[in-house]
Amino acid sequence: MFDTVVIGKGPAGISAAIYLKRAGLEVLVIGKDMGSLQKAGLIENYYGFAQPIRAEELFRSGLKQAENFGVPIIDDEVTGFDFGEAFTVKTLSQSYQAKTLLIACGKKRKSVSIEGVQRLEGRGVSYCSVCDGFFYKGKKVGVIGDGKFALSEAKYLKNFVKEVTIFTDTEQPLFPLEGIPVVKDKILEVYGSERVEGIRTTVADFSLDGVFIALGSAGADDFALKLGILTDKGSIAVDENYMTNVEGVFAAGDCIGGFAQVAKAISDGAHAAIAITRYLRKKK
Repeated sequence: MFDTVVIGKGPAGISAAIYLKRAGLEVLVIGKDMGSLQKAGLIENYYGFAQPIRAEELFRSGLKQAENFGVPIIDDEVTGFDFGEAFTVKTLSQSYQAKTLLIACGKKRKSVSIEGVQRLEGRGVSYCSVCDGFFYKGKKVGVIGDGKFALSEAKYLKNFVKEVTIFTDTEQPLFPLEGIPVVKDKILEVYGSERVEGIRTTVADFSLDGVFIALGSAGADDFALKLGILTDKGSIAVDENYMTNVEGVFAAGDCIGGFAQVAKAISDGAHAAIAITRYLRKKK
C-alpha cells in the first residue's frame, strides 16, 4: 500500500514524488515515456543552466534525482483503476494500491482523423471501455489502436460483448496476439446515420454496434473518463489544492492546462505534493 501513486514520470510527476518522499510518505511513480519533453529538443529557458540542455538529459537527471531519494520508478503503462477502501492502479503487468493518486502524465496529443468519429461521439463512439463497455453487452464492437492500450481495452470489453475486433489502420500491432481478431486494413470511415453501424476499410465493411478509440498510450483524458473526473476545455479541473472532484485524486502539470513549460510543471508537482501531504495527515 502506497501513500501516493504518481502516474507520469515527467517534470510534474518527479517533482511531486521528491517532495512526497521528503515528507516521509511512501510513493511510487509509474510512467511510460518522457511525455511532452519527448518533442522538446533543447531546453533554453530553464533556471540554472547557462547553456541549453537537451530535454532527454534533463529528463534523465530528474529520474536520477528521484531515485537518489529512494523513489521507486516503474516503466509501465497504466491501463485502468478499481475503487474500494483504496485505489487500485492497474498496469500491463501488475496492480498497485494507494491511498491517493496524482495524475501527472501530460496531455495526449495523438488525434483521431478518421471520418465519422467526431460526428458519432456519444452515439456509438467511445473513449472509455470501463465507462461504456457494459452498454454493449452481447453486441459487436471494434477497438481502434495498435498498442498495448488498445489490447487492454479489447480484453476488458471481452467481459461484456459478443465479439470484439481490433483495427490498427495499417499499423503493425505492437502487442502479442491473444485470440482477438486484428484487422490491419486502412480505415476509410466509421459509418452510421444516427449511431455507429460499422467500420469501412479499403477491403471490407465490418458491421459493429460500437467503436472504442484507444490510440497510443492511455493519457490524462482517458484516466479522467475512467475515474469520473471533471474536465474543462480538455484539461483536468482541479481546485486550489490540485485535487480533482474525486476525493483523493490530484492532478498536476500539462494535464491541468495553463502555461506549457517545464518550470510550471515542476511548480505544479511541488504544490500538489504539499497538498497531498496535508490531505493524508488530516486523514490519519
